[in-house]
Amino acid sequence: MSSGTAAARVYLDHAATTPVRAEVAAQVAQDLADGLGGWANPAAQHASGRRAGALLAQARSRLAAALNVDPHEVIFTGGGTEADALAVAGRVLAARAAGVERPRVVTSPIEHPAVLDSARTAAAQLGAEHVQLPVDGTGRLEAGALEPALAGGACLVSVMAANNETGLVQDLAGIVAAVRAATGTDRPGTDGYVPVHTDAVAAVGRIPLDFHGWGLDALSLSGHKLGAPVGVGALVARRDFSLVAPTGGGRQERGLRSGTQDVVGARALALAVELTVAERAAEATRLEALRTRLLTGATALAGVHATLPDGAAHLPGTAHLWVEDADAEALLMALDMAGIDVSAGSACHAGVSRPSHVLLAMGYGEEAARATLRCSMGRETRAQDVERLLAALPDAVNTARRTRQRRGALRA
Repeated sequence: MSSGTAAARVYLDHAATTPVRAEVAAQVAQDLADGLGGWANPAAQHASGRRAGALLAQARSRLAAALNVDPHEVIFTGGGTEADALAVAGRVLAARAAGVERPRVVTSPIEHPAVLDSARTAAAQLGAEHVQLPVDGTGRLEAGALEPALAGGACLVSVMAANNETGLVQDLAGIVAAVRAATGTDRPGTDGYVPVHTDAVAAVGRIPLDFHGWGLDALSLSGHKLGAPVGVGALVARRDFSLVAPTGGGRQERGLRSGTQDVVGARALALAVELTVAERAAEATRLEALRTRLLTGATALAGVHATLPDGAAHLPGTAHLWVEDADAEALLMALDMAGIDVSAGSACHAGVSRPSHVLLAMGYGEEAARATLRCSMGRETRAQDVERLLAALPDAVNTARRTRQRRGALRA
């Protein structure tokens, strides 16, 4: 984000987290200081507790309205990762409780670690089977692989709405339809029905979503991607989306999520989603223009490539690149020294040098998968921020290539 001074940093890592919105910060401050009980335990029976309970219910209704779902379908969590884990582990445990010896979880290989690690943990510790379906060169799920993967049943299909690294948007409506066709039923509770969950953390407020119209059963979102503070999110789950709580406790959220509810956080999430959804169309147009400029300028450099091809459905604010013969860490450091904040991919793996599992699944070689650059834009991003990145990129790429050459020489 730029303040118009030469010393200001350019922040192009909104996919990792985005600044708290001024309106949300003001509401949080007021909630913590107003003395009306918004900070109280909403389960308490005294006046402050009842006031907090009413505010929590109001936040649930506001969030539901912004997402076009029912309030009883909203389960507040500590973030998108917890929401994903609850969906995966909760479904496996529910299937085990129903007598399924080895519940099958079906995902794409480009899911966020919150889903992939949850599925792997369920396979290692809960007796589940984890099946990953192939994707094409853009990262789109190959729907034709669904039928064999679902043969004999599954307890969950989980496919993200938009990829957090490349920005690719999946055809969720088509995926749900393919699941229903493969299983022969679209009625929850009937034999063979397989629920579909989506990690929509990267998608909420950035692309249109139709939870009920597409036939989804569960959806995860996170507040800090939308201008709310870190530490609050939600799992939207149909009433007939059967889950068993992975942990014990007070089971405050629909009997599934334990812990004193964060009323202030829930209200912050509701407001952030309301504001983001309301401005989505206008922001999408603005950010798409910035993305086009960034990709055009960056790919004019020799050996710098856009990961997604022209025509691939994508998030308007995410531009993903890979750079030939470059050391990714050196590239990020050179841009950092130039005052520009970008990332190589998922912030959940920040500081860990490894090839992108997303690009590997898309068919890229390990060298390309290790030399990626994700530039993600948000409300605060302006044209001058993109121009500063483009001005700094040639020197950064050259530095990254020299670093790779030196490291190669040392290993020789």
